[in-house]
Amino acid sequence: MIPILNASGCLDGLTAPEVARSLDAYVTKTVTPRPREGNAPIRIAETEAGMLNSIGLANPGIDRFLEHYLPRLAELDVPLWVSIGGFAVEDYAALASVLDGRDEVQTIELNVSCPNVEETPESAADVVSAARAQTPKPLYVKLSPAVADIAATAVAVQSAGADGLTLVNTIRGLALDATLRPVLGTAAGGYSGPALKPVALAAVYACYRATGLPIVGMGGITTGAEALEFVAAGARSVALGTVLFSDPAAPNRVRRELEIEAARLAVDSLDDMIGFAHRAERAVHTLDSSLRVGA
Repeated sequence: MIPILNASGCLDGLTAPEVARSLDAYVTKTVTPRPREGNAPIRIAETEAGMLNSIGLANPGIDRFLEHYLPRLAELDVPLWVSIGGFAVEDYAALASVLDGRDEVQTIELNVSCPNVEETPESAADVVSAARAQTPKPLYVKLSPAVADIAATAVAVQSAGADGLTLVNTIRGLALDATLRPVLGTAAGGYSGPALKPVALAAVYACYRATGLPIVGMGGITTGAEALEFVAAGARSVALGTVLFSDPAAPNRVRRELEIEAARLAVDSLDDMIGFAHRAERAVHTLDSSLRVGA
């Protein structure tokens, strides 16, 4: 089975608990040490092939989250991943330390790649090292594709103690209105949706090849066939994001469609398809080499 999660920030599990329960794990919105109001409106804008958002990590802060939100999320009775963010290595260490004592939390996602805040933490590897020192809980690192070499970053966080990768976060984009002014209050925002898929697939493919780490693949997935592409590129699980806004029933639908794809390909288990694209590439290269030798 290929687990299906939500992308952090794309589903409120307390206002849509039935959707959250249809997932194999629920990922919270990113939580920071202190409360954040987020960016000025307008915060969301539709585009021709996706959506721009500029939420700015709006959240109640870790203290209120632990007191008022986490206990209610635990009642969903699905594994909980808590996404954490900060603006210094110490922020991530402190958050990981607090969450380490909470049995409700299965996995911690380190969001080191939010495109909608001006401040950025130190290197991703430093963040992972600091969090790793505070907890044995699984740490997944959410990376942006907007770097020179995402595979090199993946190798660095693996060496620092990451247990897995979340690929990918949004990329920066801009939408203009009829008056040719930016739609979003911050002008640019994080772009997600179908047009992000080739970028995300390339990141999953490169990072799987470089690290072999478990990967949650996301970015423009709307169907089971598209989810299977991420699995073939190296993802062990997939996450749905923008599609949940228009189709809250997507988790169950995508799950059914994945099984249809498995039957079409005559594979006993979808797990057998993890990294298939890499095996197929090697087979092509081997065949090409033998043809050259034969010539």
